[in-house]
Amino acid sequence: MSKHRFVFVGTYTEPIRFGTGKILEGKGRGIYVYRLDISSGSMEECGLAEGVPNPSYLAIDPSHRFLYAVNELKEFEGASTGAVSAFSVDPGSGKLRFLNRKPTHGTDPCHLTVDKAGRYVLVANFMSGGVCVLPIREDGSLGDATDVVQHRGSSVDPLRQSGPHAHAVTLDDTGRYVFVPDLGIDRVMAYRLDANRGKLEPHDEPWVEVAAGAGPRQLVMHPQGGYAYLINELDSTVTAFRYDRDRGILREIQTLSTLPGDFRGASTCAEVQISPSGKFLYGSNRGHDSIVIYAIDQADGTLACIGHESTQGKTPRNFAVDPAGEFLLAANQDSDSIVIFRLDPASGELTATGHRVDVPTPVCVKVM
Repeated sequence: MSKHRFVFVGTYTEPIRFGTGKILEGKGRGIYVYRLDISSGSMEECGLAEGVPNPSYLAIDPSHRFLYAVNELKEFEGASTGAVSAFSVDPGSGKLRFLNRKPTHGTDPCHLTVDKAGRYVLVANFMSGGVCVLPIREDGSLGDATDVVQHRGSSVDPLRQSGPHAHAVTLDDTGRYVFVPDLGIDRVMAYRLDANRGKLEPHDEPWVEVAAGAGPRQLVMHPQGGYAYLINELDSTVTAFRYDRDRGILREIQTLSTLPGDFRGASTCAEVQISPSGKFLYGSNRGHDSIVIYAIDQADGTLACIGHESTQGKTPRNFAVDPAGEFLLAANQDSDSIVIFRLDPASGELTATGHRVDVPTPVCVKVM
């Protein structure tokens, strides 16, 4: 049995203007590759894929042979669009080999996922507010888009919600239904995936509405399939849903704050993850600079807050729970670090291992 796992870290490599108007100076050099020691939690750099502009979010295909990275750009090859880059992954070294790059037909793509069959990459274009479907060829490279869906609308925040801002793409465990949290319109948009044609078909219930000004950001499905959890960026909450797998329908059952009751500063949410056991939910707070920990009631899917753990850095944009549920790796975007925590499988609590690595503007962490 291998004593390590590969960790891939996406970064900003050039300036990026966010929806807030803030400009972040990207300091990364591309996609960094590390070995994670699964006994100690230490990490050692073992590779770097350079020449990849703003690879801010990553996805690994089900076979672990390929990796895909959004290129979070407002212009690509002279057009108003971002792109996705495809790589093959060397199973022995973790080294990435560039395959090709395709436009997403929308600006600032910020999130992507690969369907369970490894046939399509689905991408959320944040700034323009839509979704793109890209087919995967046999060699892992990408074909031209088979579908592009544009969202419409706005919500109550004049700065952050003047138009649609698709923030993530999540497929359920059947691979039939696609959910896209849109921060700009306070809706989780729902589609059926036609896997033969690579098309997003209208759903019977085309969206689920959340509280005005919540700013839905990312949705994660419970591994047993009956529940889903949405993290809301703007109002720092998590919403629990009951999920009807047969019909692909979400029904809200609970919404909780991600922040301690006595916190009075400015903070927004980012990442949300479930432990592989399905017992615990984790979310990141940027401002409070913490990971919130919830226990998941296995009988009804409701959440109970266990506590908060400091990420020991600034602006935890993203984090990853390793596939064995033993470690949580927190990426502190504005303090250029990844801090490794040990995850207690019984209590869900996090304990710092003492290990951290310096990475310039880390935005996304994936463990393979």
